[in-house]
This record gives sequence, structure tokens and C-alpha cells, in this order.
Amino acid sequence: MGKRRGHGEGAIYQRESDGLWCTSVDLGIVSGKRKRKVIYGKTRKEVAEKLKALHRDQLLGVNLSAEQLTTGAFLDRWLQQVVAIRNRPRTHISYSDTVRLYIKPHLGTTLLLKLTPEHVQAMLNALSAQGLAPRTVTYTRAVLRKALNQALRWGHVHRNVATLVDVPAARRHTIAPLTVDQARALLQAVQGHRLEALYRLTLSLGLRRGEALGLRWQDVDLEHKTIRIVQSLQRVKGKLVMDAPKTHTSARQLPLPDVLADAMRAHQAAQEVERVIAGEEWQEHGLVFPTSVGTPTEPRNLVRHFKTALRAAALPETTRFHDLRHSCATFLIAQGVHPRVVMEILGHSHIGITMDTYAHVLPESQRQAVDGIADLFNLPAETPGDPAEPPGPAPGGEAAAEEESPPDDDPPSA
Repeated sequence: MGKRRGHGEGAIYQRESDGLWCTSVDLGIVSGKRKRKVIYGKTRKEVAEKLKALHRDQLLGVNLSAEQLTTGAFLDRWLQQVVAIRNRPRTHISYSDTVRLYIKPHLGTTLLLKLTPEHVQAMLNALSAQGLAPRTVTYTRAVLRKALNQALRWGHVHRNVATLVDVPAARRHTIAPLTVDQARALLQAVQGHRLEALYRLTLSLGLRRGEALGLRWQDVDLEHKTIRIVQSLQRVKGKLVMDAPKTHTSARQLPLPDVLADAMRAHQAAQEVERVIAGEEWQEHGLVFPTSVGTPTEPRNLVRHFKTALRAAALPETTRFHDLRHSCATFLIAQGVHPRVVMEILGHSHIGITMDTYAHVLPESQRQAVDGIADLFNLPAETPGDPAEPPGPAPGGEAAAEEESPPDDDPPSA
């Protein structure tokens, strides 16, 4: 017979057959049946400690009925039941590839409840040792962290171990926005081309490539001079598809300056000519920037034309199409536009992205702003003389003005 159990320990007893100490815990009704968990140990103390840990997990809401769930099986369930439903197809593909290539080979067979920070750290170290880029390793940790957050909500674990590990320092891509002169040279190189308006729109409003190629005429209001970004053209599993914007804040309405509205009207007229020339070959998709027969433009073909335009403009061929979006942001910030407004124009999910991405532009803009404030308090130097002596009467018997306002250098604009 075993010793008398301690308070709160449950029925801990020693088996006569093999001398092991054990106890059982009621897990409640699972799938219509009452389930119990048996705990074994070589000593009463070992079983008591395991029992206390199990009670702690129960208090924390851990789903103990899923204790035999492996990390790999959970990740498959998460991808199918959460990511595939809530996220964009490209995101689902990216997460699935990361799970398959990097996480499962290292953690797939580990029980989810037994997963520790050491397991995750060992995986990240191994991926780095394989030569993966720091950004890829960091992204892998981010995917696992997101999955384990869901495991936490489902009660499968009581902490997210992916948040307790170190990742290699990621090398941030150095953005290379165009200068104003370079932007003008690019627009000069594409002047008269059927996609000239696309380049103007991207440089002026910071559209992403997929957003520009997914723009429809029904989203363009030339009367009120606005456009709505509501979809994006992406290649998913070898097919061109219209997808939702990158984030909920990417769906946005933007104003069209007069010069852009005029460019869009000219582009619309040119497209009507293309439609007539194509005749029966024209396939109407309602797109603003389709091919010459109305079908969606292959994103890679746009990049190819962009590289050709760079050469024609004698600009660095290392410039990416996405750098046009960065150029728009830097132009706005250089003009003193508040980062919050820049964030809304670009469709960033939060202002931290804007501030981090364009931190190199902000110091000069901040200096200009502070200099402007300083000018408000830059009082004119006093005129030599007795300040206590009141000014005498002006000629004609009227008091002279204290200070004459200089004439305007330029006449006021209408």
C-alpha cells in the first residue's frame, strides 16, 4: 500500500507490480466520453510535481485532451482552419512553404505541449548554419510565433515559446528612391508609351505594382478626381488572380491631382483606340492598365518594360519598380507632408512602418520644421538710441507707424 496522500495531491499510490508511483486526473468529457490521464513516476515526489504542473496547466486553460498533438499536426490544422480562411492566397502559400521547408523538419515530431524555447532556438540556429538569410530565419520565427498564438487561444499551450528566443539581426534592404531629376528623366523616357499614366500614378500616389495592375475603371472617378484601391493583381500558383489588398488599410481612396486626372483621361482615350484596333480579340476586364487586347498585364512584363525605361533614362538598373513607391513617399516627406498622411496615402497598416522605412528622410524634414518654428521667435534687433524716448510726431501731425511692412516681392496669387 502507498503512503497517505498529501493535501491536493489526488490519489497517489505505489503499484505492487513494478513499484512505480502513479495517480489519475479527470480531464472531463472529450468527444462524448469521459477521459482520464494517468501520471507515472519513480517516486511520490515526482508524481506530485507532475500533478501540480498538470493542475497549473488546467488553471491556465491548457487543452490537455490534445496533449498527444505534435507540432507538425497542429501547424497543418492551423494552416487549414485559420490561414486558408482568414488570409490571402499568397499568404497561405508563403506560410505553408515556410512550415514545410523550415519548421516541420526540425519541430514537426515534437509534442506541442513539450515544445520549449530551446527547441525553437536550436531550429533557428540550424537554419542560420545552413546559410539561410537572416531575414528568412526571422520570417520563420514570425510564422511559428503567429501559429503558437493561435495554439494559445485554443488552449493547447500556456505560453508562446517562439517569443522567448533570439533571432539573427536582419539586414534591412536599403531603399533607393529616385531623385526629382531622376523621376523626371524616367517620365521623359516613357512619354507617349501606353503605360505612361501607370508610371505617373505610381510615382505620384505610391501604388504597389499589383495595385496599379489591378486598378479598374469603375474605381476611377474622373469627375470627382479620386481613385479607389480595392484589389491587387497577383500571380498565385501559376495563375493571375485578383486578390484583396495587402492589408485592410491598403484598401483606400486617393485624390487625383489635376495633372494626373488629365493623364488618366488621355490614357482612357488611347485605350478606346486600342479596343477598336483589337476588334474581336479584345477581352474586356474593365482594367485601367491591361494588355493591348484587354487581358491582365503580366507583372513580370511590367518589370521588363521598367528595366528598359531605366536604360533609356540612363538610370541605375538596380532600381526596383517598388522603389517608385518609395520615391513617392520621400517626395511627400520632403515637402513637409506629415508622416501620418504619408501612411494613409501608401496604405501602411500602422505609422511605425512609415517612420521606420523613411527614417533617413525625416531628419531633414524635421530640421526644416524646427527652423520654421525658430523663425517665429527671431525678433528684429533693436535700433540704437534711447528706448525710453517716445517717437515724435510724424510729418503732417500724425503718428508714424512703428514699422513699415516691406512690399511683397511677388503679387499675391489669385
